[in-house]
Amino acid sequence: MTEPITILLAEDEPALGQIIKESLETRNFKVLLCEDGEKAFKVYTAEQPELLVLDVMMPKKDGFTLAKDIRAIDDTIPIIFLTAKSQTQDVVEGFSIGGDDYLKKPFSMEELIVRINNLLHRKSTQKASEILTVGQFRFDFPKQQLHFKEETQQLTHREAHLLFHLVKNKNQVLDRSLILNKLWGTDDFFSARSMDVFITKLRKKLKQDEAVQILNVRGFGYKLVC
Repeated sequence: MTEPITILLAEDEPALGQIIKESLETRNFKVLLCEDGEKAFKVYTAEQPELLVLDVMMPKKDGFTLAKDIRAIDDTIPIIFLTAKSQTQDVVEGFSIGGDDYLKKPFSMEELIVRINNLLHRKSTQKASEILTVGQFRFDFPKQQLHFKEETQQLTHREAHLLFHLVKNKNQVLDRSLILNKLWGTDDFFSARSMDVFITKLRKKLKQDEAVQILNVRGFGYKLVC
């Protein structure tokens, strides 16, 4: 049996949140239900869900603000907004900050499920073709492999994800705190030391191309230069 896909649901109406949660769980989704935006962000960093369903109007942190915070560290996770608002400018804002889809309340559960499945299918299709160039290396992110000429190096899950974010921000500083929260779920001292170890491992794997370097930008983070 395949592992259930994890969805983070942020909805401040308890009854509606529970209905959505139970409906999705009958379709073999794992649902993490949060009642406000602040808790949702903590759960996101700790659990690394595969899709977000965010109510726009929530206490402590609204859905748009939450999406902006998540988009700052993750530009690929699918986001669906739920809202009672119907103004065109709200729809436009939702898409402009990185939303992938938008459902106005009231909505049918079947429509939500169809939209979720469509976004997950789109993401898996994009991911399957994610072959990145790093200097003379070819980085196959889905297979977690680094190719140099005829040689192939297998990366660990964390090495692959760390290199993916470095490549996506190539020649730019990758914020240390943001990437720690994204991959480790916290930016404490021990996680930071762990990341330093993985950076060292990646440097060794990339040393065959002298034009490729991972620079330590003191006080800020790392920069992949190639």
